[in-house]
Amino acid sequence: MGPDQQTGVWRPTDLDLTILRMLSRGHTIEYVARQVALSERTVRRRLRTIADDLGVDSSIEAIVHAVRAGLI
Repeated sequence: MGPDQQTGVWRPTDLDLTILRMLSRGHTIEYVARQVALSERTVRRRLRTIADDLGVDSSIEAIVHAVRAGLI
């Protein structure tokens, strides 16, 4: 979903949180893609968008951010 237009705070979608949660538990992108019925490429793109929205450089940093923020 991206940052809120008025506050600039990241507002994750349920899909964002599901992807981050599954990856944080050690699942592969391939597995996550199958579980959420998306292609691997779409999951990778979603991760890139999440990382960009959070202002971090990698999906690992996005996962760490979500864990520290208590989102997952």
